[in-house]
Amino acid sequence: MGLIDFVKEAGKKLGLGGDEPKATAAKPAAAPPSAEAMKQASDRRRAMGLAKLVEGLGLKVQELAVKVDGDLATVGGKVANQALREKVVLAIGNTAGIARVDDRLEVEAAEPEATFHTVEPGDTLSKIAKKYYGNAMKYPVIFEANKPMLSDPDKIYPGQKLRIPPQAK
Repeated sequence: MGLIDFVKEAGKKLGLGGDEPKATAAKPAAAPPSAEAMKQASDRRRAMGLAKLVEGLGLKVQELAVKVDGDLATVGGKVANQALREKVVLAIGNTAGIARVDDRLEVEAAEPEATFHTVEPGDTLSKIAKKYYGNAMKYPVIFEANKPMLSDPDKIYPGQKLRIPPQAK
């Protein structure tokens, strides 16, 4: 799939902002870490948080590898199917601070790719289903295609990217 763009400011927050250990006055003064060292440490923490997110959602990836460099996340490993691949990419990309995902996942069983839709203000799953399938009542197809990232069909937000699976023939 390659590089996929996301809305950097939208999405789930990992809660890693205050993870810095506090300096204590008892320690002798040491040279402060460089800005680059602090960025690398932050990127490593964010990568570990994203890997935990994927695992916590129950998305099975063999040899999961996540690397973060600023607002770019690179994900690698092996997944069973295309749907799982897309869910992993969306779980990572729909995280605050991530603007692009470099998808390097290998898929065991080739399948058609889904379309991605970025939620706009006023969108509902019914409105999105009407746009892609011509039938608003097909919203459960989109809801199911985005589980476990979606827990409720009414809880989507602007900037979120969703999977729109191909219509069954």
